[in-house]
Amino acid sequence: MRLVHEIKQETAATLQAAYGKSFQPEDILVNATKPEFTGDYTVVLFALVKPLGVSPAELGERLGAMLVARRPDLFASYNLIKGFLNLEVQAAFCSRWLEGSYAERTYGFVQEKRERIMVEYSSPNTNKPLHLGHLRNNFLGSSIASILEANGHEVVKTCIVNDRGIHICKSMIAWQRYGGGATPATTQTKGDHFVGDYYVRFNEALKEEVEAGIARGLSKEQAEKEAPIMKAAQEMLLLWEQGDEATVNLWKNMNGWVYEGFDATYRRIGSTFHKTYYESNTYLLGKDLVQVGLKKGVFFQKPDGSVWIDLTADGLDEKLVQRSDGTSVYITQDIGLAEQKRLEFQAEQSIYVVGDEQNYHFKVLKLICQKLGLPSADGIYHLSYGMVELPTGKMKSREGTVVDADDLLDDMLRIAGAKTAELGKVNDFSEEELQHLNEVIGLGALKFFLLRVDPRKKMVFNPEESIDFHGFTGPFIQYTHARICSILRKAGTAAGVQVEAGVEEFWMPEERELVLALETFPAVIEEAARQHDPSQLAIFTYQVAKIFNGLYAAHSIAGAPTAGYKRRRLQLAELTMQVIRNGMGLLGISVPDRM
Repeated sequence: MRLVHEIKQETAATLQAAYGKSFQPEDILVNATKPEFTGDYTVVLFALVKPLGVSPAELGERLGAMLVARRPDLFASYNLIKGFLNLEVQAAFCSRWLEGSYAERTYGFVQEKRERIMVEYSSPNTNKPLHLGHLRNNFLGSSIASILEANGHEVVKTCIVNDRGIHICKSMIAWQRYGGGATPATTQTKGDHFVGDYYVRFNEALKEEVEAGIARGLSKEQAEKEAPIMKAAQEMLLLWEQGDEATVNLWKNMNGWVYEGFDATYRRIGSTFHKTYYESNTYLLGKDLVQVGLKKGVFFQKPDGSVWIDLTADGLDEKLVQRSDGTSVYITQDIGLAEQKRLEFQAEQSIYVVGDEQNYHFKVLKLICQKLGLPSADGIYHLSYGMVELPTGKMKSREGTVVDADDLLDDMLRIAGAKTAELGKVNDFSEEELQHLNEVIGLGALKFFLLRVDPRKKMVFNPEESIDFHGFTGPFIQYTHARICSILRKAGTAAGVQVEAGVEEFWMPEERELVLALETFPAVIEEAARQHDPSQLAIFTYQVAKIFNGLYAAHSIAGAPTAGYKRRRLQLAELTMQVIRNGMGLLGISVPDRM
């Protein structure tokens, strides 16, 4: 049982015994005791005072004395600071807990089977390569999936690819006009980059044609509408929708080039999917549900034949669900796909990892599904995250100013190589080992930097800042893991240290801080899953690494004064190593044994 939860349960039971009033464990607020006070955990009394009709001082003294008397195996002492009851955990409890946990390789993970949950992420367009924004999306989706699995859930990872529409036709038209039959193979270019270059080329040509139109006296809006290259793209979209063989073949070829490029990047960053959906196969979904909604009175039809839903009573507005020509819109497709996914995988929850610019869309999606009475409705959850910006501002793909994912990964590898060379501890590494280490450090730094921030917040990415062996970074934690591995290689393992009865029960402050931090790891995983927030794991893992380094600086492990202290510190080292490995693993980050 996790210690904080046990303290809550004991406090509730003690209040029942002392005052005859029932409290649930979740009614009790327990925090880590502030460093300036004596104690390990603090029970906050203010919310309990009014229901019990007693003063904070009276409640604290009575509750503290009873807790120590009822659980001498758990509590050593207490002290009261105004409305805060500070409890000191017994050293013997720390010893017993550590002895029973240090060798557990899956420490922190839930073994019982829970719900099936679907996580949808990545969702790229086939007119351009993955960029920095996609990396945050992929890292969030993949990490959330791992965290949910660690909490006992069966997770289905899916991706929806936007492989149709006018933006795809823009790349196709540009290739027809300017490609001269070139392919990724003939130009030795990665497929997604190859196609993305033609998307940028389209917008360059469009800009030139719009400027020419404005020079002829057209308004900007008219010039964009009359631009020959835009008309050509719109005509191509009509041909695709009509199934024109030449158009469809070109579309398949260019998308195929992009998918090869995507797959290479996904392998590099460790993103995998159980199922990939393609909008070209799903864009007609939901049309039958429009008819169901009309019959139920959920939707209404306007005189021009278009179908709408009125959400003004829900604080929103009227929303189009089917155009007057009978074609569906994005929200309709998403309604249909939500039901298809539920029928296919029977997931209790469906998490959509999508940027916060789509907050309104997902509010509408959930609301419409609920009004239609669809079984998938209540399980829809939008994991909304803030955009990644550069020190220079927002990225713009049509202007070719995005930070390309592959280029960024190459930069991170280069920076990692330079940083490891500065440390001067890799002289005995082979070229292959050094290349692998730089990839592990570079990718780990990137993932940690993008995941250490609350997903709901916008963030600014700085590559140089992310690789620092002394700060709040992935490499600092990776280096701590490698240091522990080195310590254990030299000093052996706790299992090899035999200790007679009467092991020292006195704990150094640094040892105590570390063991109580490690004990909370399962609770951190659970909370990260509940809030869909990997940053909690990133912060926790960093704190554990920092505390261990403080312990190692203050107290010798191999040269501990007694066999008992040596065994304890080796146990702490082994469990810290495992917690770092498990915590970073849930963030999708590898930790090297040597650095």
